[in-house]
Amino acid sequence: MKQFKITVNNNPYEVNVLSFENTKVKVEVNGKPYEVGLEKSETASKTPTLVREKASTTNGGDSSKSTALTSSPSEMKGAGVIKSPLPGTIIKIFVNVGDAVKVGTNLLTWEAMKMENNLTSDREGKVKAIKVKPGDNILEGDVLVEIE
Repeated sequence: MKQFKITVNNNPYEVNVLSFENTKVKVEVNGKPYEVGLEKSETASKTPTLVREKASTTNGGDSSKSTALTSSPSEMKGAGVIKSPLPGTIIKIFVNVGDAVKVGTNLLTWEAMKMENNLTSDREGKVKAIKVKPGDNILEGDVLVEIE
């Protein structure tokens, strides 16, 4: 039960709300019971509804593994390509075509979001091709190094 003290035309009233059901409210004003009818009006919610498209983890919405931007952590690693995880600028390349690399070998350094990042090999093999050179701007998913 809610209690209110209100003033109407400089007259004080003590109002107790006894029950509230749909558009009928039972109140007690200065000890005298009343049943009050309320007008129900439909109002639009002020809270906006956020609608988002499903995020795609591939280039152009194609679900083919050959166009995936980055490999999944559980995916088997082997010969193939190493793609850029973030957009940025290539600063330095540490390997040459023909070099043997192991998991964890530092391949190159690139700058992204004002930070220098090292890209290490996630597979063993021999460097088949290097698709970038220092100063190149790269986008997420660009092929950087091919390993066979």
